[in-house]
Amino acid sequence: MYYSKLFPKALKKPPKDAESANAKYLMQGGFVHQEMAGVYSWLPLGLRVLKKVEDIIREELDKLGCQEILMPAIHPKANWEKTGNWDSFDVLFKLKSKIGGEIALGASHEEIITPLVKEFLGSYKDFPIGLYQIQNKYRDELRAKAGVLRGREFGMKDLYSFHTSLKDLEKYYEKVAKVYEKIFKRCGLKAVRTRATGGTFSKFSDEYQVITESGEDTIYYCTKCKVYYNNELVKKGNCSEGHKLEKGERAIEVGNIFKLKTKFSKAFDLTAVNKDGEKKPILMGCYGIGTTRLVGSIVEANHDKNGIIWPKEVAPYDTHLIALFGKDKKINKKVKTVTEKIYKVEKNTLYDDRIDVHPGEKFAVADLIGAPTRIIVSEKTLAKKMIEIKNRKTGKIKMQKI
Repeated sequence: MYYSKLFPKALKKPPKDAESANAKYLMQGGFVHQEMAGVYSWLPLGLRVLKKVEDIIREELDKLGCQEILMPAIHPKANWEKTGNWDSFDVLFKLKSKIGGEIALGASHEEIITPLVKEFLGSYKDFPIGLYQIQNKYRDELRAKAGVLRGREFGMKDLYSFHTSLKDLEKYYEKVAKVYEKIFKRCGLKAVRTRATGGTFSKFSDEYQVITESGEDTIYYCTKCKVYYNNELVKKGNCSEGHKLEKGERAIEVGNIFKLKTKFSKAFDLTAVNKDGEKKPILMGCYGIGTTRLVGSIVEANHDKNGIIWPKEVAPYDTHLIALFGKDKKINKKVKTVTEKIYKVEKNTLYDDRIDVHPGEKFAVADLIGAPTRIIVSEKTLAKKMIEIKNRKTGKIKMQKI
């Protein structure tokens, strides 16, 4: 991609109201644009990152045997009334339809997936099964803040699993837990499994937290249990087993998994006929990853004072190629010839081909956008018949012959 053609160009300064690192660098770098509190447009650079994150999730879930579907964002009121969440889910967007009645914007999809599975599956032979989607969610958050970490419209991967026994659910639950570790590792994050309360859906759950100073949550580690605990589970500085906990650390939640059991299956009478011909409620599991939130978390955990340092597997471009032009037209022609050749060979490259731009500005843009590798071609490098290669993360520079 030629930077001269990229929409939009990076801002010279971050927006004044951008407080978090992800808000500052994602907006300044031209990855996202804020439309209102908690609502963002994903621009070409940001969308490339988001799609790479989604692809990693798809690859790992498909390996587990999960199947991808896509459910609607508009939900019938009746479904939410059946579960009792129409009145109890306090951030639910509720709209009046012109054809009569009320509808909800999807804040979660248990109210859709459960009756959907009921319509097609009914024998113990149909289970277990795992169905997932990657779709936007809508929640009327009062505290939409911290850039893309907490929004009113946000991307979410939600996986739902269905089982005929608790033993099978627990076995599947642990398989997903291992898959989550792979997903976050591939995204360049060290996410620790953290014991938490279940909130709306279950008594307990497991969160995946990335330890970083900018985190919204506080987690504690028990050296005896070898378990991290969310602050909500901690009582008087002790874990649930009564052990003294270490000093708390700030962290960002990037995913959670919990056992719904029969909470939703009973509401919709989702059952399966067992080997003895008896109808038994299906047990469910739910596994979420905020995809847009994950992008923001990657930035929070991977940046310096100059901008983003993208892990290679999720970087918008692997290489940021820079052509430095001077006043000599003949030398500029040589610089352009060499950079064009490199551009044709190097795949997944962002090429800053702008002519009348100071080198300092090009370097600043490269640091801000944060591609793992920077290649520089200039009069100085060509005089030595070399190009300069810089590692964005380590800052190490090496010269390579051309």
